[in-house]
Amino acid sequence: MIDIPALPKAELHVHIEGTLEPQLIFELAERNKIPLAFSSVEALDDAYRFADLQSFLNVYYEGMKVLRSEQDFCDLTLAYMRRVQQQSVKHTEIFFDPQMHMLHGVAFETVVEGISAALSRAGEYGMSAALIMCFLRDLPAQSAMQTLELALPYAGRIVAVGLDSAEIGNPPSKFTEVFQRARAEGFLAVAHAGEEGPPAYVWEALDLLKASRIDHGVRSLEDARLVETLRQRQVPLTVCPLSNVRLGVVKRLSDHPLKQMLEAGLRATVNSDDPAYFSGYIDDNYREAALALGLSNAELIALAKNSFLASFLDDAAKQRHLSAIDALAVSTG
Repeated sequence: MIDIPALPKAELHVHIEGTLEPQLIFELAERNKIPLAFSSVEALDDAYRFADLQSFLNVYYEGMKVLRSEQDFCDLTLAYMRRVQQQSVKHTEIFFDPQMHMLHGVAFETVVEGISAALSRAGEYGMSAALIMCFLRDLPAQSAMQTLELALPYAGRIVAVGLDSAEIGNPPSKFTEVFQRARAEGFLAVAHAGEEGPPAYVWEALDLLKASRIDHGVRSLEDARLVETLRQRQVPLTVCPLSNVRLGVVKRLSDHPLKQMLEAGLRATVNSDDPAYFSGYIDDNYREAALALGLSNAELIALAKNSFLASFLDDAAKQRHLSAIDALAVSTG
């Protein structure tokens, strides 16, 4: 197998709040005098057994409440970059969820300034970085529109808007007007769709939200016409194998459709989603998917190349990274 930690890659589906490790949760809780529902790191670890997306979100939002200051958000983001630097992540496009932080009384500016302070140092870790603001789909569309208004002064720092949280019963069409306004203001668009929700949600994300990428999209294979559309348009799919197992989207990793996606000619990528909660950062997702699905070196190289082709980098930067992947492939035979 090709040396996965040495393989240059981009991570396009990672929620910065989902990189909040239990130890850091308790450190920040102590720093900010925030009581937790869990008595120890070990008790929190025990809570990381999820039956579905909602059971995960309940624990996830409990952890998020320890993030209060710019320094907290900066420390969180730096910790993520330090970790993935060791995994040859050369570019990352990070999701953040400002609405939940604002519900905890944290100002929008605090969140953006803290994360931005860390991302401005991405070069120290040998990578580039961009920021994607996600709307919580289980909140009203009006809340998303109000959040978009707050983001307008930060358009130079936020490259795109996205859509996440509980998918069932919250179709992309709920946010058509919000995404239309966001695109008019110059933001690109991505959207979680087809994780727990049906292929119809992927169609809505493409046709109504005009999403440039589909986050997850694993249920797309249930609709042959959708697969052909995704193939023809080369719409990227930011797939998160370990997340899909931990949340019950697939029963076993060997059941995951990632290999089928590649065989169908789809622009699939591998990502970590919420790695602190799902016991695996990006290299763990590559390695365990490769072992479970029998991915070849050529398929692993294709996934790494897809990650840059699917990114919002300019063409020259993409080509530099693709050339680096080719050089590694040649050197390893």
